[in-house]
Amino acid sequence: MTAHLEAASPGSSAAEATPAADIPAPEESPAEKDRRGRAALAQLLSPVRGRLLTGRLLGALAGIVAVAPYVALVELGRAVLPALSGAPVDAARVSAIVVWILTGVSLQATLTFAALLITHFADLRLEVILRRRIIERIARAPLSWFGEHTSGQVRKAVQDDTKALHTLVAHAPVEQMLAVVTPLALAVYAFIIDWRLGLLAVAAVPVYLAIQAFTMRGMGAKTAAMDTKLGHVASAIVEFCDGIGVIKAFGRTGTAHERYRRAADDFSVFYMAWVGPLIRISAISEAAISVPVLVLLNAGLGSLLVTSGAVTAADVIATTMIALILPATIQTLGTTVWHYQTAGAAALRLSALLETEELAAVPPADSAVPAAGSPAPEVPGTVCFDGVSFSYGADAEAPLALADVSLTLEPGTVTALIGPSGSGKSTLALMLARFYDPTSGAIRIGGREIRSLPPGQLYRMVSFVLQSPQLITDTIRENVRLAVPDAGDTAIWQALEQAQIAAEIRALPGGLDTVIGRDTELSGGQQQRIAIARALLADAPILILDEALSAADPDSEAEIQQALTGLVTGRTVLVIAHRPESVLGVDQIIRLDRGRIAERLTGSAVTDDAVVSLMASGGAR
Repeated sequence: MTAHLEAASPGSSAAEATPAADIPAPEESPAEKDRRGRAALAQLLSPVRGRLLTGRLLGALAGIVAVAPYVALVELGRAVLPALSGAPVDAARVSAIVVWILTGVSLQATLTFAALLITHFADLRLEVILRRRIIERIARAPLSWFGEHTSGQVRKAVQDDTKALHTLVAHAPVEQMLAVVTPLALAVYAFIIDWRLGLLAVAAVPVYLAIQAFTMRGMGAKTAAMDTKLGHVASAIVEFCDGIGVIKAFGRTGTAHERYRRAADDFSVFYMAWVGPLIRISAISEAAISVPVLVLLNAGLGSLLVTSGAVTAADVIATTMIALILPATIQTLGTTVWHYQTAGAAALRLSALLETEELAAVPPADSAVPAAGSPAPEVPGTVCFDGVSFSYGADAEAPLALADVSLTLEPGTVTALIGPSGSGKSTLALMLARFYDPTSGAIRIGGREIRSLPPGQLYRMVSFVLQSPQLITDTIRENVRLAVPDAGDTAIWQALEQAQIAAEIRALPGGLDTVIGRDTELSGGQQQRIAIARALLADAPILILDEALSAADPDSEAEIQQALTGLVTGRTVLVIAHRPESVLGVDQIIRLDRGRIAERLTGSAVTDDAVVSLMASGGAR
């Protein structure tokens, strides 16, 4: 019971519940969540099921061998105790018994070590399998999925939830078998010694098991409910901390933390109502198997049998030790059962992540078939948006973010997308990188539908510099060569030179080995130029620029503009623009309004006056 109360504490693994986005719908009962958790757990453990079975078998053998030292102890007592009355001791027999004890202990340790070694390797293999599957799955997820899930949730699944299975995989199979087989084997041997001593050895066990069974009623459902409520608490505190700047700025601190307080109070009431009665019951169960009670019961009553000559003192000592061992092994069994219950919640989250929606692929054979009346461009580097429509909602009646957009980007040209906020500019541009897929219509590169392209091939053709540059906590070298992992320092420095930031990197003590976010902090303009260097090194023929000057300060804007001029040369470029200076000199301007093309300027129509007029009419809002 104590093990259960300790495991049920909010500091246990269940306390690391994910925010509300991962919590099942409110109408799902805790019992149903527990059932689904067990099913998910069984499925996740299937790759290592054979190894776990081997570990259980070796654990069972170790449990049987655990009886050997007790048998030897009884025999040793029978060989030595007669010496108290002056009888000679058989030294050869005593030596053989000692060897028997040492052999039994060594064999049990070896079997247990081998079993745990197998299950620990199984745990490592399962972690690798799960993490690879998660990374491969989320790598194919649409961008909208990342908007609905925080980086903390992904990190928790990849790190915490896979680790939550460690005890269950690496320890529980062996410990569970030892907890089952060892007490059974010892109890059987106690009855073999003497049936009366056997009854004394197990007398406290039925009382303990009865109390345990009573306290374990509905434990799975209660555990699932605790995980859900802890998820509510985690969600509320993350929400509060993420928005603390805005909350304090508007003086809404007291109101904003109310949701967290309610969630914490709700969990506190639930937890105390559940655990409070268990603490009182636990006192009774612990008293029934306490050392003084067991020693008094077995040694006290056993001595009466010794006095009557029915058994020897060695028999009583052995069965008393067995009586002391039995409750501990049963407690271990209870703890492993708890681990199965708590691991169910982690298994649900992992399964949900492994079932993440993927960007669909189309067969390559169909990719070259253009829509009716829209001839597929065949020139490499040509991009064609053909009747593209898109909705962020899964509902068929959800409003369209893009509606029947058709345009062509010729190789070596720059196309600018302008329009008010919410007009669909970023959505259209990011669809070229397959961050989203069209609800209807098609996007082709060189006549081939991009959904038929393997991701690696697509991203060798398309690179992007987004409005908010994303840099990882790693060296500058690794940030620049993210798309070209085998790039040498010479190529990296060349890209940095072209991005107008090489001198600033050389001034750093660590140079290319400087870790961003640990050794140094970069300004918005510096981060943008690192992102440009990354795109230069990738050398993709198609480039997406999402307002690349947005993070620039006045001092670095000229350097970024110069870097961009070198970046776009000779490429098919799609620019999302909000300012007139970002549009001047482009080959084509597309003004979007409410997801539709409202105006199009190409060729000689793209003059400075036309650009200013077009931006003033709604492109820069």
